[in-house]
Amino acid sequence: MRLFFLPLLLLWPLAEIAGFVLVGRTFGLWWTLGLVIGTAVLGTILLRSQGMHILQKISTESREGRVPGLALVDGAMIVVAGILLLLPGFLTDIVGIALFIPSIRRAIWKLVGRRVVVVRSGSSESYRYESHTRQPGGPVRPGNPGGQVVDLDEEDFHREEPGHRGNPSSPWIGPNGNNKS
Repeated sequence: MRLFFLPLLLLWPLAEIAGFVLVGRTFGLWWTLGLVIGTAVLGTILLRSQGMHILQKISTESREGRVPGLALVDGAMIVVAGILLLLPGFLTDIVGIALFIPSIRRAIWKLVGRRVVVVRSGSSESYRYESHTRQPGGPVRPGNPGGQVVDLDEEDFHREEPGHRGNPSSPWIGPNGNNKS
Protein backbone atom coordinates (compact mmCIF):
# COMPACT_ATOMS: atom_id res chain seq x y z
CA MET A 1 0.00 0.00 0.00
CA ARG A 2 2.83 2.39 0.80
CA LEU A 3 4.42 1.87 -2.62
CA PHE A 4 1.21 3.17 -4.18
CA PHE A 5 2.00 6.70 -2.94
CA LEU A 6 5.55 6.84 -4.33
CA PRO A 7 4.60 6.96 -8.04
CA LEU A 8 1.78 9.33 -7.14
CA LEU A 9 4.21 11.73 -5.48
CA LEU A 10 6.52 11.56 -8.47
CA LEU A 11 3.81 11.93 -11.12
CA TRP A 12 1.75 14.62 -9.39
CA PRO A 13 4.14 17.54 -10.10
CA LEU A 14 4.47 16.41 -13.72
CA ALA A 15 0.69 16.35 -14.07
CA GLU A 16 0.47 19.85 -12.54
CA ILE A 17 3.04 21.17 -15.04
CA ALA A 18 1.13 19.54 -17.90
CA GLY A 19 -2.05 21.19 -16.57
CA PHE A 20 -0.36 24.61 -16.59
CA VAL A 21 0.85 24.07 -20.17
CA LEU A 22 -2.60 22.98 -21.41
CA VAL A 23 -4.48 25.78 -19.67
CA GLY A 24 -1.82 28.30 -20.73
CA ARG A 25 -2.12 27.25 -24.41
CA THR A 26 -5.91 27.35 -24.28
CA PHE A 27 -6.52 30.58 -22.33
CA GLY A 28 -3.18 32.39 -22.37
CA LEU A 29 -0.71 33.39 -19.67
CA TRP A 30 -2.77 36.06 -17.91
CA TRP A 31 -5.94 33.98 -17.64
CA THR A 32 -3.89 31.06 -16.30
CA LEU A 33 -2.28 33.26 -13.64
CA GLY A 34 -5.70 34.75 -12.85
CA LEU A 35 -7.16 31.27 -12.35
CA VAL A 36 -4.32 30.27 -10.01
CA ILE A 37 -4.68 33.46 -7.94
CA GLY A 38 -8.49 33.22 -8.02
CA THR A 39 -8.53 29.68 -6.67
CA ALA A 40 -6.17 30.73 -3.87
CA VAL A 41 -8.54 33.55 -2.90
CA LEU A 42 -11.55 31.21 -3.22
CA GLY A 43 -9.80 28.69 -0.98
CA THR A 44 -9.18 31.32 1.67
CA ILE A 45 -12.81 32.47 1.62
CA LEU A 46 -14.22 28.92 1.72
CA LEU A 47 -11.81 27.87 4.45
CA ARG A 48 -12.87 30.80 6.60
CA SER A 49 -16.64 30.39 6.11
CA GLN A 50 -16.86 26.61 6.32
CA GLY A 51 -14.22 26.47 9.03
CA MET A 52 -16.29 28.77 11.25
CA HIS A 53 -19.36 26.62 10.58
CA ILE A 54 -17.47 23.46 11.59
CA LEU A 55 -16.13 25.12 14.76
CA GLN A 56 -19.70 26.05 15.77
CA LYS A 57 -20.83 22.48 15.07
CA ILE A 58 -18.00 21.04 17.20
CA SER A 59 -18.84 23.46 20.01
CA THR A 60 -22.56 22.57 19.89
CA GLU A 61 -21.91 18.83 19.93
CA SER A 62 -19.44 19.15 22.80
CA ARG A 63 -21.89 21.23 24.86
CA GLU A 64 -24.57 18.58 24.30
CA GLY A 65 -22.25 15.88 25.60
CA ARG A 66 -21.72 14.11 22.29
CA VAL A 67 -18.35 13.26 20.83
CA PRO A 68 -17.86 15.55 17.79
CA GLY A 69 -16.17 12.83 15.72
CA LEU A 70 -17.67 13.49 12.29
CA ALA A 71 -17.39 17.25 12.79
CA LEU A 72 -13.68 16.87 13.58
CA VAL A 73 -13.16 14.78 10.46
CA ASP A 74 -15.05 17.36 8.39
CA GLY A 75 -12.88 20.08 9.90
CA ALA A 76 -9.68 18.24 9.06
CA MET A 77 -10.81 17.67 5.46
CA ILE A 78 -11.77 21.34 5.11
CA VAL A 79 -8.32 22.39 6.30
CA VAL A 80 -6.73 20.03 3.74
CA ALA A 81 -9.07 21.40 1.05
CA GLY A 82 -8.07 24.98 1.88
CA ILE A 83 -4.38 24.13 1.75
CA LEU A 84 -4.82 22.38 -1.60
CA LEU A 85 -6.58 25.44 -3.02
CA LEU A 86 -3.78 27.69 -1.81
CA LEU A 87 -1.17 25.57 -3.59
CA PRO A 88 -0.61 26.51 -7.23
CA GLY A 89 -1.87 23.85 -9.60
CA PHE A 90 -5.09 22.81 -11.24
CA LEU A 91 -5.19 19.20 -10.02
CA THR A 92 -4.75 20.31 -6.40
CA ASP A 93 -7.52 22.87 -7.03
CA ILE A 94 -9.88 20.18 -8.33
CA VAL A 95 -9.22 17.94 -5.31
CA GLY A 96 -9.50 20.94 -2.95
CA ILE A 97 -12.86 22.05 -4.38
CA ALA A 98 -14.11 18.46 -4.23
CA LEU A 99 -13.22 18.24 -0.53
CA PHE A 100 -15.40 21.27 0.20
CA ILE A 101 -18.47 19.30 -0.97
CA PRO A 102 -20.05 17.55 2.07
CA SER A 103 -21.22 14.45 0.18
CA ILE A 104 -17.70 13.83 -1.12
CA ARG A 105 -16.29 14.24 2.40
CA ARG A 106 -18.79 11.69 3.70
CA ALA A 107 -17.88 9.25 0.91
CA ILE A 108 -14.18 9.60 1.70
CA TRP A 109 -14.91 9.06 5.40
CA LYS A 110 -16.87 5.89 4.58
CA LEU A 111 -13.83 4.55 2.71
CA VAL A 112 -11.20 5.63 5.25
CA GLY A 113 -13.27 5.51 8.43
CA ARG A 114 -13.17 1.73 8.66
CA ARG A 115 -9.43 1.90 9.28
CA VAL A 116 -9.65 4.57 11.99
CA VAL A 117 -10.10 3.49 15.60
CA VAL A 118 -11.37 6.07 18.08
CA VAL A 119 -10.50 5.34 21.69
CA ARG A 120 -12.20 7.28 24.41
CA SER A 121 -11.31 7.10 28.07
CA GLY A 122 -13.20 8.44 31.04
CA SER A 123 -16.91 8.63 31.67
CA SER A 124 -19.40 9.31 28.92
CA GLU A 125 -20.91 12.18 30.93
CA SER A 126 -17.99 14.59 30.88
CA TYR A 127 -14.42 15.08 29.89
CA ARG A 128 -11.93 15.79 32.63
CA TYR A 129 -8.23 15.92 33.09
CA GLU A 130 -6.71 12.98 34.90
CA SER A 131 -3.15 12.75 36.05
CA HIS A 132 -1.43 9.41 35.62
CA THR A 133 1.29 7.83 37.67
CA ARG A 134 3.57 4.98 36.78
CA GLN A 135 4.63 2.51 39.40
CA PRO A 136 8.14 1.11 38.84
CA GLY A 137 7.75 -1.81 36.48
CA GLY A 138 3.97 -1.43 36.48
CA PRO A 139 1.25 0.00 34.29
CA VAL A 140 0.13 3.63 34.18
CA ARG A 141 -2.63 4.18 36.73
CA PRO A 142 -4.96 7.16 37.18
CA GLY A 143 -3.77 9.48 39.91
CA ASN A 144 -5.72 11.69 42.26
CA PRO A 145 -6.26 14.98 40.37
CA GLY A 146 -7.86 16.66 43.39
CA GLY A 147 -5.23 15.50 45.87
CA GLN A 148 -2.49 17.50 47.53
CA VAL A 149 0.67 18.09 45.52
CA VAL A 150 3.96 18.35 47.37
CA ASP A 151 6.77 19.91 45.34
CA LEU A 152 10.16 18.99 46.78
CA ASP A 153 13.63 20.11 45.80
CA GLU A 154 16.59 17.74 46.01
CA GLU A 155 17.62 19.25 49.36
CA ASP A 156 14.11 18.75 50.78
CA PHE A 157 14.11 14.97 50.28
CA HIS A 158 16.79 12.40 50.90
CA ARG A 159 16.82 8.83 52.17
CA GLU A 160 18.10 8.17 55.65
CA GLU A 161 20.19 5.19 56.68
CA PRO A 162 18.21 1.99 57.44
CA GLY A 163 16.94 1.96 61.02
CA HIS A 164 16.94 5.76 61.31
CA ARG A 165 13.57 7.16 62.40
CA GLY A 166 13.95 10.51 60.60
CA ASN A 167 12.18 13.73 61.50
CA PRO A 168 9.07 12.99 63.64
CA SER A 169 7.27 16.07 62.23
CA SER A 170 7.61 14.77 58.67
CA PRO A 171 4.28 14.13 56.88
CA TRP A 172 5.80 10.88 55.59
CA ILE A 173 6.23 9.40 59.06
CA GLY A 174 3.19 7.72 60.61
CA PRO A 175 2.05 8.18 64.22
CA ASN A 176 4.10 5.20 65.42
CA GLY A 177 7.32 6.50 63.78
CA ASN A 178 7.18 4.19 60.72
CA ASN A 179 7.02 5.30 57.11
CA LYS A 180 3.48 5.67 55.77
CA SER A 181 4.27 3.86 52.53
